[in-house]
Amino acid sequence: MQTAATVVWVATVAFAVYSVLINLSFLALTALAIGDLYAYRRRIGFAGYDEWFQDPHARGVSVLMPAYNEARGIVASVQAMTSLRYPDHEVVVIDDGSTDDTAQRVIEHFDMVEVPLVPGGAIPTKGEVQSTWVSRRGAHNLALVVKANGGKADALNAGINHARKELVCMVDADSLLDPTALLHVARPFADNPGRVVAAGGVIRVANGSRVERGRITSVRMPRRWLARIQVVEYVRAFLIGRAGWSRLGGLLIISGAFGIFRKDALLEVGGMATDCIGEDAELVVRMHRTLAERRQRGDVVFVPEPVAWTEVPDTREVLRKQRRRWHRGLTEIYLRHRGMLFRPRYGVIGMVTMPWFLVFELIAPLVEVAGVALLGLLLVALVVEHAWLPEADLVNVPAPVLMLSASVLFAIFVTLVALLAEEVSFRRYRGLPDLFRAIRAAVEENVGYRQLNAWWRLGGLVEALRRTAHDWGDMKRQGFGDP
Repeated sequence: MQTAATVVWVATVAFAVYSVLINLSFLALTALAIGDLYAYRRRIGFAGYDEWFQDPHARGVSVLMPAYNEARGIVASVQAMTSLRYPDHEVVVIDDGSTDDTAQRVIEHFDMVEVPLVPGGAIPTKGEVQSTWVSRRGAHNLALVVKANGGKADALNAGINHARKELVCMVDADSLLDPTALLHVARPFADNPGRVVAAGGVIRVANGSRVERGRITSVRMPRRWLARIQVVEYVRAFLIGRAGWSRLGGLLIISGAFGIFRKDALLEVGGMATDCIGEDAELVVRMHRTLAERRQRGDVVFVPEPVAWTEVPDTREVLRKQRRRWHRGLTEIYLRHRGMLFRPRYGVIGMVTMPWFLVFELIAPLVEVAGVALLGLLLVALVVEHAWLPEADLVNVPAPVLMLSASVLFAIFVTLVALLAEEVSFRRYRGLPDLFRAIRAAVEENVGYRQLNAWWRLGGLVEALRRTAHDWGDMKRQGFGDP
């Protein structure tokens, strides 16, 4: 009995220390993020985006859109991409062996003709390029690459090879960009030429919003609770997490749904990894590693203004697969780049960012699941007065309850701070009803969903350690509709 009580007491203290450390780190990230957003808002009025839009010497951007069975919304997405406000950009759609009529819809709607394009890069691809097409409309800034199926990373590598511009922007085929998104996300490359190698923008949830001709015309909070919770997740992750790490100079992740890179840097590191399920984050980590080992300076930055809108899962089964896949990808990245941990040669990434993600992201699901299990065990023991815990003074049962409550309240607080930052800085969601739905989602997230998400992520961790076969899953999308 005494041994069991000692184990419970030690576990309780360990969870308390873990909770205090993670909360303090989030407070620090929140402070850094607020400083970054404040500095950005001060600069925005002097950026001169209208003048830059008319500058014929602006760096060209190739927008890569890998597509697999995206026939339902591909026309609207491509139309939106080709009409972005930017002085020099092209759109390259890569059909990765779709089994529907994705390629045919693009060819017919945009009046495309087959032309043998010569690739400017030599990144190896698993799926053979079968044909290349260009549009006869407008300024001829649309190309289509049709290839055998090889996965999203392989499709992006084919797109990098065929990109003709100095910068490469990667977006999902189901993503919709704000009209000025390229102007904002490409600006760091003009402000700090030669230093910035990658920049990432904000991803927002499009579910529930009105879409017309490939544009978000009315932003609304989703009605379904699962999508609504993901709205506040994305706001917190980008406006607090990535803004804070960018301010510190330790940004580790750029979302594959909207990121921009120097093409020469992509070719130098060999493009996307096709054997890692978290290929977008792995690319950024590999860039940090390569630059540090070659003693070169390269900044990876976050820009809080440009927005890419995406459709998130609205069913539990699809969301489960997504979260397991994301956490498996994070685990594989650490297994592949574990040599960067606590190595001064890798700077902030090796000494701060990667250790933080290891302790408070990678193993967090294990800690959360164990904590919930311990709390349940203590409550059951208290109610039924188990033989191994007969005395109330063996462990202070309310302590774990108080710790869990404090953790939940702090998580709600951080989310509310992110919502406040969004409301003050950008105010995408207008009207009190949407604001109240967002506040309610911040509470709903921590009652059942957070614990379920931890269980899903733990499954991804186990899959990576067991090295089971990759399963990218198949997200059934409703689509944004054709124009």
